[in-house]
Amino acid sequence: MLNNMDEKKRLLFEKTPVTNAIFSLAIPSIISQLILVIYNMVDTFFIGQASKMIDESLASELIAGVTISMPIYMILTAISNLFGIGAASVISRSLGKGNLWRAKNSSRFAFWGCLFTTLAYSLLILLINKPIAYFISGGAPLTAKFAEEYILFCVCIFGIPTAINTLFSHLIRSQGKSIHASIGIALGGILNCILDPIFIFVIFDIEDAAIAAALATGVANVVALIYYLVLFFLKRKTLVISLKFSSKALSENIPKEVLRIGTPACLMTLCENISYIILDNLVGTVLTLNALTEETLSLSASALAGVGVAKKINMVAHSIVRGMSQGVLPLIGYNKSSGNRKRMTKIVYVSGLISFSIALLCTLLSFTFARQFSNIFVHEEQSILYASLFLKILSIGAPLSALAYTVISFFQAVGKAWRSLILALLRKGILDIPLMYIFHFIASQNENSFGPDLILWATPISDFVCAIISLTLLFVYIKWHGQDKIKDNEIIDNNQLLQ
Repeated sequence: MLNNMDEKKRLLFEKTPVTNAIFSLAIPSIISQLILVIYNMVDTFFIGQASKMIDESLASELIAGVTISMPIYMILTAISNLFGIGAASVISRSLGKGNLWRAKNSSRFAFWGCLFTTLAYSLLILLINKPIAYFISGGAPLTAKFAEEYILFCVCIFGIPTAINTLFSHLIRSQGKSIHASIGIALGGILNCILDPIFIFVIFDIEDAAIAAALATGVANVVALIYYLVLFFLKRKTLVISLKFSSKALSENIPKEVLRIGTPACLMTLCENISYIILDNLVGTVLTLNALTEETLSLSASALAGVGVAKKINMVAHSIVRGMSQGVLPLIGYNKSSGNRKRMTKIVYVSGLISFSIALLCTLLSFTFARQFSNIFVHEEQSILYASLFLKILSIGAPLSALAYTVISFFQAVGKAWRSLILALLRKGILDIPLMYIFHFIASQNENSFGPDLILWATPISDFVCAIISLTLLFVYIKWHGQDKIKDNEIIDNNQLLQ
């Protein structure tokens, strides 16, 4: 196998009991994903605290503006996943075959590709910031203003460090160094928690809380980026990851393979956030469609604040599932390429069961403590009612989504990009968006019978359909490919590569 690979890591990938290996790689990844959610929650929490000091109606607009901006911000993660998860799959499979040079060149392509794509996205959002903010706010002027401020700093100014940090965590984790990958994310999260109250309550006025929170997040991401760069310098002799530009990064079909594998991960995150953007717009407009009055605008702001908070709380379950799937991705890819298909199969089954169980627990907690969780972030009564109701609906789909995400990540790890892509689009985009428009139409035509909550039912319905299809494809794949091994001549010897 890998002559240059740390013996401890080799044993982890090849010999360590599956459950122990899963937790060894997944726990740091789960922690990093939870910290990413905390990043988002911290801003909302402190803005919620600040809202106690201002007019109640203004408070709902402020919280709504920040929470509905998250999908625009999280598209940066889609870009990171395009290059990061794609490269992580190529790197782990290259290490499984002993091809160190291919692993190194894959990291180079991922870094420069992510950098330039993020720059293009940030500039695009800068140009269309105002109309985007107006759209996701459902046309509410004050909510749109706060959204525009938050997007300007988080995406347009600090977009590059945000995306590159997530990319680096994928690349480092692909070599089995999950703890190092998580420290950078944790550093940014902790610093964000410290800076948020300082920026919101000390440096800026309460009315500028959206700008203050965005700046705190941006500065925290810059510090995390510095940590990763220092880590790369100190560990340059043991990491196969390289940031140096080289034309070799465009050879060996590396761009095609990275993008082929990364596209489903990117589209899954991208479509998820496009779905959330449309959800925000439809929830914001369904109450004002028939009458644009002060009362309907106030209800719309409360509903937007509620759906934003519900999405953030529900993201805890999703972040754990993502962390589990991303943590075991190198483990699955390595064992698939090295020929240990039985171990590969056991890994996906065990990790999927763990993800499902944790998501189910999160659903039960969300149902039991929906109002208490919501009250942490919003304090206006109507916003709390909406947030509690929306959270219960969204959380129904969490266990089903856990199963679907496990299978999608599995197909990424084994290089089956098309299956992963189809499932990703099915989960977010193909099913839920048309359903949301249908439910929006029904609610707007029957306002006395249905409210904005009807629109949210599109999510658990889509999760159910996608979970059934995902499990079917997984079982078929395992039946045909879960026992066979690759041929010995497919494994490339390191010494051959270094000549």
